[in-house]
Amino acid sequence: MGPRVLRRVTIPLLIAALSGVVSGADKVSELQARFDAETSAVHKAKMLQQLGDAEFDEAARAEKAGDFSKVGLLLEKYRDNVVAAARMLEKENPDGEHHPAGYKQLEMHVQKALRELDEYLLEAPDVFKPPLQVVRQDLLNSDNKLLRCLFPPHRHGKPPDTAAPEAKPPDPGVQP
Repeated sequence: MGPRVLRRVTIPLLIAALSGVVSGADKVSELQARFDAETSAVHKAKMLQQLGDAEFDEAARAEKAGDFSKVGLLLEKYRDNVVAAARMLEKENPDGEHHPAGYKQLEMHVQKALRELDEYLLEAPDVFKPPLQVVRQDLLNSDNKLLRCLFPPHRHGKPPDTAAPEAKPPDPGVQP
C-alpha cells in the first residue's frame, strides 16, 4: 500500500475515532443538562437510564485509558443522579407499590450499575478502590430503599396474632 492510500485511509479513521470520543463526552453533558432540567420525577427516573448508560460508556473509555480517577468521578456523578431521582420520586409519589412508574426503571438501572461497578472494583488499582466502594455502598442503600418503596412490608389489615394458644384439657385416660 502506498503512502497516499495509507493517508487516505488513516486520516478519516483518525477523525472518526476522535469525534467518537468527543461526542461521548458531549452526549453525557447534554443528557446531564436535560436530566437536571427535568421537573417530572417519573421522566427524570426514566431519563436516568439513558444518562447512566452514557456515563458508563464514558467510564469504560476512561478505564481502557487507565484513567480511574475519571471513572470514579463519573460513578460518583451517577450515584448523585440516582439519589436526586429517588428523592424526587419519593416526594412526588411516595406510594411506589401502587404507582411504580419510575421506581421500577430506576431500581433496575441501579442493579445494572452495581454489576458494572463490581467489574471496575476488580480491575481498579488499590488506591482507587475505597472511593468506588463508597459509591457501591451508597448505590446499594439506594437500591434497598427503592425496593422497600416498591415492596413495603404488609400486615394484610390484621394485627399480628399475639394471643397464646388455647390449652387443651388433659385427656382423662392418660396419666401424667
